[in-house]
Amino acid sequence: MEELRRPGGELASRPLHFFWMVDCSGSMYGEKIGTVNNAIQTCIPEMASAAENNPNAQLLVRTLSFSTGATWLTPNPVPVENYAWDDLDANGVTDMGKAFELLAAQLSIPPMPSRALPPVLVLLSDGQPTDDYKKGLDKLKTMPWFRKAVKIAISIGQDADDEVLVDFTGNKELVLQANNATALTKMIKWASTTASMVSAPASKPVQSAPAGDGGSTPAGDPFADGGNGGGAPLILDMNNIPNPDDFDEGAVW
Repeated sequence: MEELRRPGGELASRPLHFFWMVDCSGSMYGEKIGTVNNAIQTCIPEMASAAENNPNAQLLVRTLSFSTGATWLTPNPVPVENYAWDDLDANGVTDMGKAFELLAAQLSIPPMPSRALPPVLVLLSDGQPTDDYKKGLDKLKTMPWFRKAVKIAISIGQDADDEVLVDFTGNKELVLQANNATALTKMIKWASTTASMVSAPASKPVQSAPAGDGGSTPAGDPFADGGNGGGAPLILDMNNIPNPDDFDEGAVW
């Protein structure tokens, strides 16, 4: 990836990695996975438009699906203007822990560039993990890139394990409830546009999203004082999160 530079050699933008993590287990079959496919597909132009208005960041997108096992559908980060969504199918079990392990491997330095902005991680799930999710999540929690990331989870249907999703985000407010197709579409649209807020100017009326993980700063943390990420606060407008009670159209999952 070629880096953009201002005259004099100053870096003009920093990579902003956006990860979709999508549950493709059998319980997602039918309307749920169809809504996910359609919603993300229609949100791509809006993500690209938001990226154009954020000269401080270069938005890069990747997709990770999990069911029986987990797979990177986008092996390498793709600039949002070149990103194309491939429809997902649903079958199998819910190996969320495997997805966490694959994500952890990509949040190390390398492959994550040391000068990147905090990533955006969006997890969508409608059920309960069928593997040892805790092992993979505990590994993620030790990683600076995960600790400083914008972490959002979309809870699809009434059977989703919200405790697991809160454990992932570290913040109950960032577990979005979607109990029908209308709500799911709105939640995906909101989550997809948060990428433009991560490096927003501090003068904007936004709130800092809680990191969610306590403890001491790990060795080699790029966000520690003096590190490349030290001046990049995790900023997210939490006032505009859609209210799930506003979407009562259609059957409830």
